[in-house]
Amino acid sequence: MTMVQDPPKKLTRKDFQTDQDVRWCPGCGDYAILATFQKVLPDLGIPQEKFAVISGIGCSSRFPYYMNTYGFHTIHGRAPTFATGLKLSRPDLSVWVITGDGDGLSIGGNHLIHCIRRNVDLNILLFNNQIYGLTKGQYSPTSEVGKRTKSTPFGSIDEPFKPLMVALGANPSFIARTIDREPKHMASIFRRSSEFRGTSFVEIYQNCNIFNDGAFLDLTERDRKAANQLLLTHGEPMVFGADNAYGIVFENFAPKVVTVEDVGIEAIAIHDEQGPLAMHVAIAGMGGEDFPTALGVIRAVERPTYDKMLNVQIEETREKLGEGDLKGLLHSGDTWVID
Repeated sequence: MTMVQDPPKKLTRKDFQTDQDVRWCPGCGDYAILATFQKVLPDLGIPQEKFAVISGIGCSSRFPYYMNTYGFHTIHGRAPTFATGLKLSRPDLSVWVITGDGDGLSIGGNHLIHCIRRNVDLNILLFNNQIYGLTKGQYSPTSEVGKRTKSTPFGSIDEPFKPLMVALGANPSFIARTIDREPKHMASIFRRSSEFRGTSFVEIYQNCNIFNDGAFLDLTERDRKAANQLLLTHGEPMVFGADNAYGIVFENFAPKVVTVEDVGIEAIAIHDEQGPLAMHVAIAGMGGEDFPTALGVIRAVERPTYDKMLNVQIEETREKLGEGDLKGLLHSGDTWVID
């Protein structure tokens, strides 16, 4: 008798929600990120049991409690390490790392950059609110110079990290930036991240309405965002402003803002996700008073993944040397017994 299998269940956002009370402050940008993430996962064509969400410590790191997937709430800054081990042992899983600007760039900075340089097939989402929210408002590695907080009462004198610039120093395969107030854009970045094979590193500007409210108003307010958002599309001119009146040109890899009417659309730089690293550094570093802030996929370059190369190496070594003998290895060479 031929057995007919039922078609796979059509997943929805509800399948990825849990019965846990969401314990973020009312109005926190994390709600929008969580909702968008839960909406995107059902459409990725991946079985629910194949997802794993790994976090460290911080407000963002409560994420696994609210996701009906496998996951770990690990220790401060070490989520990339746990996720790497999981991906190496279970390459069939879609593994997502949830971290913040404090968790990922302070105590966890070393783990983050080595994960990126190895190109482990992971998806890393870094929530950047430019503050320590969970511990009640100390300045973080991404807080601006002059930031007054409980730990910097006279103003921070540290030059802040730009997360994508940190990632670019590790020669990343995939980097992107999005923002909590743009759910459609955020969803498109999550999809691209999932589809990419290798380490995808996504910075998400996220508003902390309690301890750093309004940090990204220039990028979110209706009357300001057009002038400050540079929405990147591969193969398209880098234009921004009302009616795309302004554009970016490069002179020796240095960006410059021009008026499209003055130079012509042909002169505007075309965004190339596979372009030179120096160009991506220039794009990621834009922002502030003189330049728009780039949102979208900045770099997407295919290269071998660490997990695939390691498993190939293990198989080749096993074929060459056999299965091995752990007991024999432990008793080989100089050994001694302590009574």
